[in-house]
Amino acid sequence: MGPATASGNRAAGVHGSTPDAVREALRRAISSGELVPGLQLRQDELAERFGTSRIPVREALRQLEAEGFVTFLPNRGAVVSDLSIDEVIELLEIRIALECHALRLAIPAMGELDLEAATKILRAYDAEPDPAQWGAFNWKFHSTLYAPCNRPRLLAMIEANYGHVSRFTRALVSQATGKERPQREHYRMVELCRDGEAKKAVRLLRDHIEETQKMLRSAQRQALRDTGPES
Repeated sequence: MGPATASGNRAAGVHGSTPDAVREALRRAISSGELVPGLQLRQDELAERFGTSRIPVREALRQLEAEGFVTFLPNRGAVVSDLSIDEVIELLEIRIALECHALRLAIPAMGELDLEAATKILRAYDAEPDPAQWGAFNWKFHSTLYAPCNRPRLLAMIEANYGHVSRFTRALVSQATGKERPQREHYRMVELCRDGEAKKAVRLLRDHIEETQKMLRSAQRQALRDTGPES
């Protein structure tokens, strides 16, 4: 269990880890793509790496199962969940609903410090040449925009949903579109938020996420063409 071992090494040192701490560490590793779909998650190995007993690990895995990150299979135990493109498209629809609502609530509460923080993230994003790092910058930017809504449960739902989506879309979208267009839209979003143009900002956010849906559908069609019968 190489990837899990790597993850565990970073999480080690938190002896007596609670189920929540174990869950958060595993969720991050799954969301980042470090723990790939189908990977078996052995409770004894995870317990050793987290410096805890198997009980918190078992509870964390059950919580992750409820969130859709983990699946329990007969004779295999817990494995990292996989999703079809149709399921990812549905998660993107959920992302639109949750994030547009959060942005609508956040804009009236935004101060200049919030907008400066978002802009600083975008500039660092501009300077990052490694596509593998772009997903982290993208999440930091979006979560910074939504934070002023001050709805902890809504923000937690957004983060969990984003984690599902990003592990399946990150490489595809980065390779297909680069970051020029998304970044242009990100900067425009900040301008609209600064001007208090909530309806326009929410509309842009919706379009921004819908573009990812289109890319996934396009990739799905291409995959079907590539695997179709030879003429």
